[in-house]
Amino acid sequence: MAIARIVVNIADAPSYDVRVGTDIVESIGGYLREVNSSDTALIVTDGHVGPLYLDSVKASLAEAGYRTLDITVPAGEDSKSLAVAGEIWSAMANLKLSRDVLVVALGGGVVGDLAGFIAATYMRGVAFAQVPTSLLAMVDSSVGGKTGINLDQGKNLVGSFKQPVCVCADTSVLSTLSEREWACGCAEIAKSAVIDSDEFFFWLTDAAPLLAARDENTAAEAIARSVVFKANVVAEDETESKGVRECLNYGHTLGHAIEALAGFGTFSHGEAVAEGMRFAARLGVACSSTPTDVVAAQDELLDELGLPSLAFSAEPEAVLDAMKGDKKVRGGQVRFVLPRDIGRWEVAEIDDAILLEHLGAWARSKEV
Repeated sequence: MAIARIVVNIADAPSYDVRVGTDIVESIGGYLREVNSSDTALIVTDGHVGPLYLDSVKASLAEAGYRTLDITVPAGEDSKSLAVAGEIWSAMANLKLSRDVLVVALGGGVVGDLAGFIAATYMRGVAFAQVPTSLLAMVDSSVGGKTGINLDQGKNLVGSFKQPVCVCADTSVLSTLSEREWACGCAEIAKSAVIDSDEFFFWLTDAAPLLAARDENTAAEAIARSVVFKANVVAEDETESKGVRECLNYGHTLGHAIEALAGFGTFSHGEAVAEGMRFAARLGVACSSTPTDVVAAQDELLDELGLPSLAFSAEPEAVLDAMKGDKKVRGGQVRFVLPRDIGRWEVAEIDDAILLEHLGAWARSKEV
């Protein structure tokens, strides 16, 4: 399969490539050497990914002239913490790593967010590269420069914007993903399609059976389309200061609340986001101009991608309280991205009383 090259252009900052294709891991050193001149590369990975790909990445980096070091963190959301970040900072200082080190994130979204935050903050910023190994990370978190760690009070409440020097998405590694993790990534692809355009959405609707079945060519095209969509959004609004990048939060307002209330890890991020998309579309029918056929088409797409409605609910007041902790809240008002139609969206502040009414209807629908 040919390597797709997508350029992310950032105003007043260097552009960078996102490369999508097969067998990229074995050539990662050469790709990174094209854009980085560091002597030392520090690979941050986790206990699941490291045994599969760390040796190959280290060998390629060494062949490209890098001195390689590596740190492995426990797999899972708990590693996105101040405690783990502190351990990595200390290890880097003990190794006497200077500002010319390259941090390489080898893993899924957790590793990418953590390693990116480390790179953004160690010695006030060092270079880093993303080597995503999950479908979710390839289509979403590895692109755009958001990094962060969690607090007990919520996800990603501490972080920084730090663009990578390169993103290398090797679709060969996706064969190791579980069905659940595959569907998790498909949720973010569906989110991108709903927000982006009729063309993307209808392509995905037609391609959904092949994507769910992990057809290699379909997956590569879905990844590339999602990256192009996100790259365009980020180019227009890198730091979410113009209101454009907020569209990427579609489905996440309820989704993040579900993750927190159910206990992180109970549902995958994608499962929770898909549920949030279903809720947001229905809220859009009631509070905006969302056509009912958008709700039906989105439901059908999510079902086809292996993302059925969740058998979960919580007291509306508890869900609202969790939503109030979202970093998108302004002046105490919960803000929702609502689809006015496929490819058209708006951000709406929803009054607490109206939101509680709809959350109550959502909870009651789970009792049927």
